Amino acid sequence: MTYPSSFRCKVLSVRKKEGLTIAQAAARFCVGIASVTRWVKNPNPKQTRNKPATKIDMIALARDVQAFPDAYQAERARRLGVSEKGIGHALRRMNISYKKNTAASQSGRRQTAHLPGDD
Repeated sequence: MTYPSSFRCKVLSVRKKEGLTIAQAAARFCVGIASVTRWVKNPNPKQTRNKPATKIDMIALARDVQAFPDAYQAERARRLGVSEKGIGHALRRMNISYKKNTAASQSGRRQTAHLPGDD
């Protein structure tokens, strides 16, 4: 959770008005020194975090989902050389959900991939 702009401005104005160091201002308002240092550079909070996938090739993952729609995330992770959790996050970014196969029996039911737009 981020601190609101009003609080950030208050910390910076008190720091400037009373001539406090960054460490003193951080201690007075019970925030981290790194936070106050960042606020000196830019007091406005960031609205979004635009961090692209760094290791997973999204095109290769899409091909893998089309080639192996019933594969588990662990199998995809081994094929692509990444972690299972990374595969899960990437599938969520691609809006790929897993639906149960209602035609299969209860004991033999597996999950199949549903690619958005492929109906």
